[in-house]
Amino acid sequence: MNSIRARLLLWLISSVLITTLVVGYLTARLTWSGFNNVRDLGLEQIAQTVMRHDETPAPPAAAAPPPPTGQGWLDDEEDLDQFVSQIWDNAGELIYSSLPNVGPPLQTPGHHIVTWQGQSWRLYTLRQERRTVQVAVTTEIRRQHFYDLMPWLLVPLALLVTTLGLLMQAGVNRALRPLEDLRSDIEQRGSDGLQAIHTQGLPVEIAPLAQTLNELLSRVDTLLTSQRRFLADAAHELNTPLAAVKLQAQLARRVSPAEWPAALDELDAGIERATRLSSQLLQLARLEPDARQPMLAPVQLDDLLRQAVSAFSARAEHLGGDLGLAGAATVSLNGDPHALRTLVDNLIDNALNHATAPVRIDVSLRVEGHWAVLEVSDTGPGISAADRERVMERFVRLSPGDGKGSGLGLSIVREIAELHGARLELDDTPGGGLTVRVRLPLTGIPPPAAP
Repeated sequence: MNSIRARLLLWLISSVLITTLVVGYLTARLTWSGFNNVRDLGLEQIAQTVMRHDETPAPPAAAAPPPPTGQGWLDDEEDLDQFVSQIWDNAGELIYSSLPNVGPPLQTPGHHIVTWQGQSWRLYTLRQERRTVQVAVTTEIRRQHFYDLMPWLLVPLALLVTTLGLLMQAGVNRALRPLEDLRSDIEQRGSDGLQAIHTQGLPVEIAPLAQTLNELLSRVDTLLTSQRRFLADAAHELNTPLAAVKLQAQLARRVSPAEWPAALDELDAGIERATRLSSQLLQLARLEPDARQPMLAPVQLDDLLRQAVSAFSARAEHLGGDLGLAGAATVSLNGDPHALRTLVDNLIDNALNHATAPVRIDVSLRVEGHWAVLEVSDTGPGISAADRERVMERFVRLSPGDGKGSGLGLSIVREIAELHGARLELDDTPGGGLTVRVRLPLTGIPPPAAP
């Protein structure tokens, strides 16, 4: 299971166990060395005691027991469980032994570790004027005594490991409690629970995560609010032309045959307005942030302008306007051809819808530094400086009662400009009117990185 808690506990407990093993080994080594030092000091004290109280005469030679054969002297384990004290005279003759025929040969004064008859001995030899005292004990006996003490050394280590394990588990659980609280808080929220998460008191490792979640929730809330407003405005805007179409169809049924052409013309105009509005709504929906997937390709922007001007020239002539291409520098950039054509179409269509005949519309394209500057200028009524920011919002019409436009043209232009990293400017046309200027970076939209 991929769990942060399990990983932390595994690493912490493993570290404690490894440290405990190393510390236990070092403790055992140091304790064994200290144990030997204490026992060696005991041998010294025993030797000095024997030396002070040595009043025992040497036994007669005939009374000496026979020499040991094999390992028979090891049968009396109870005797060997104690130390062996020996006394020699100055001639090197053994005159006393606490265990008959048991004990290593005489050694030079001091501490020694010797092997006698396959057995390791630790001994201390003390020499004075008339006597030499030697006290010895087998290493095996001393080791066995040390092993008897080992459980009492391991009990604190075991308690230490157990206590540390429980404390670490409690600490990890407590440290991860803010994550659990954060998960519980998000889990208990409904579909409309997009309010910000409280970040006060959160650990510094979790606070950035909570802040990022708050930013995400804010963006989602803004997006949902925008979509709800868009749907409400779209339903409201579509209701008006559809109601007008229905009314015009009813009127067409009531008029005389001689008035049918005029009534059908009104019906056609209503259908065209509804069609145009639905088309703009579809364009705007495609430009939503979560639906932006531009189809990037090299775009010859001057050719695109010529095609757009040619497509609108008949309509401009029908309305009594003058639409022309004032100048078009050769510009090629990387972008979405369909979106850029929609941008130009909306600018020209907006100028034709809101201008009064006779109107002149000039479309131009030039290069300024690293920018391709696209301008659509008209000699219509223009837009005051105070309304230029508001007019680029959705469904905003400065003259709602004239029945012209849907308030979406400049909104679509702004969305497409943002998609291409362009700058959108509204300015006055010399002599009166509105000039819409779009500054497109010549680099265009960078292609996506290769996976």
